[in-house]
Amino acid sequence: MSELLALEDVSVSREGARVLSHASLSLSSGERLAIIGPNGAGKTTLLRTLMGLERGVEGRVRLFGTECGDEHGFSSLRPRIGYLFQDSDDQLFCPTVIEDVAFGPLNLGCTQAEALSRAADVLAQLGIGALAPRISHRLSGGEKRLVCLAGLLTMKPEVLILDEPTNGVDTENGHRLRAALRGFPGAMLLVSHDDGFIAELATRAMAIRDGTLSAAAIHAHRHMHSHPHIHPA
Repeated sequence: MSELLALEDVSVSREGARVLSHASLSLSSGERLAIIGPNGAGKTTLLRTLMGLERGVEGRVRLFGTECGDEHGFSSLRPRIGYLFQDSDDQLFCPTVIEDVAFGPLNLGCTQAEALSRAADVLAQLGIGALAPRISHRLSGGEKRLVCLAGLLTMKPEVLILDEPTNGVDTENGHRLRAALRGFPGAMLLVSHDDGFIAELATRAMAIRDGTLSAAAIHAHRHMHSHPHIHPA
């Protein structure tokens, strides 16, 4: 398996406090890696550092085998990664759903017709085609989450990075979200407090506490229902 994303001994400080400490991980093709840990442990900082939205004070970040030390390095490779923010309202900024979902392909050089067609196709695949003309910020939390995911999928990324993807998602839209992610052919790095979601989707896990990463195990005991348990290895 080829390495897609990697942190190597990366530390991040903010306002004089260490929020990520000598973190190392790698994500290879075909993997679905879950990062688990309590609030404030550094999970979102880790994802933002991989995307180049925060910079380490030491260590190295590699995307698709290329070391990224500045914005130029990150910006040329970000289109190959779909990053789902923790807060959908940070990701939605166009007036309507179809415009939001088509924005990524337009930035990749698609014509307006191609971008709109691709957006409509993905919305239909997710079962939310009827939302296309709706105003983005008047959607429910679950609808917003799916629209954000649709915007990423239209760009045909090789990797998805998901920050609490099930936050605020109702049962019906949760089924749609899970189905879409199960069908995603690329690699995945996900942060979630939802044990069942992790047990269903992740192939392995790492735990983070006080900015320090370690290996973790995923156990799913299936009786009449699934009761997943996730803990540091």
